[in-house]
Amino acid sequence: MTTEKHLIEVSGIPVEIIRKKIKNLHLGVYPPEGRVRVSAPLFLDDEAIRLAIISRLKWIKKHQRKFLEQDRQSEREMITGETHFFRGRRYRLDVIEADQPPRVCLRGTATMELRVRPGTNRERREEILYEWYRGQLKEQIPPLITKWEEIIGVSVQAWGVKRMKTRWGSCNADAHRIWLNLELVKRHPLCLEYIIVHEMVHLLERRHNERFRELMDGFMPGWRHHKEGLKEVPLTEEYWEE
Repeated sequence: MTTEKHLIEVSGIPVEIIRKKIKNLHLGVYPPEGRVRVSAPLFLDDEAIRLAIISRLKWIKKHQRKFLEQDRQSEREMITGETHFFRGRRYRLDVIEADQPPRVCLRGTATMELRVRPGTNRERREEILYEWYRGQLKEQIPPLITKWEEIIGVSVQAWGVKRMKTRWGSCNADAHRIWLNLELVKRHPLCLEYIIVHEMVHLLERRHNERFRELMDGFMPGWRHHKEGLKEVPLTEEYWEE
């Protein structure tokens, strides 16, 4: 696809302009600090794009404020006493060094135990935790897909889990394949279910238009509440890194 990129400034806000072979202009505000990007048709000149941005300035500033006000976790050191999240619940990490295979388990409703071999560094400790996170999330996904395939009337041919920087999920409608962000394991289970439904509805409607919203309202009336719930766990700086 032919693309052209450059920057303009509108009311003191830097805006990245990307021209593509598309029919309509798309404006987005992205974390962590509210970067603004516009995808525009090749035939639109800068003045037309500038006017479109000016008409959405209130919306842009609103979303930039949301990102700046949202809580963020500092980088985890993977030591005892830190806060970590799982399925929307806050846990205190307890690191135990022992000469045995590493593992992660939950003790009660408030403690996440991380057993590692003596001398294990921070990077390896984090890797062990995320291996456990990945396994836990992969256990949750299949029954949800099966449930919603019957409700929505679509078939998911393949799915996967990966760490994504700016998306909770993605969908390849042609291949009927969906990807889910590993960070969802930290959110409430209903947030995971919402993202799965969101991506599966894209198999019926690719765009975020009125039809898409109507389909979401029909299948999951409380989806907007679950969407807001994604913000309840503090973001990590790593997750939103560009």
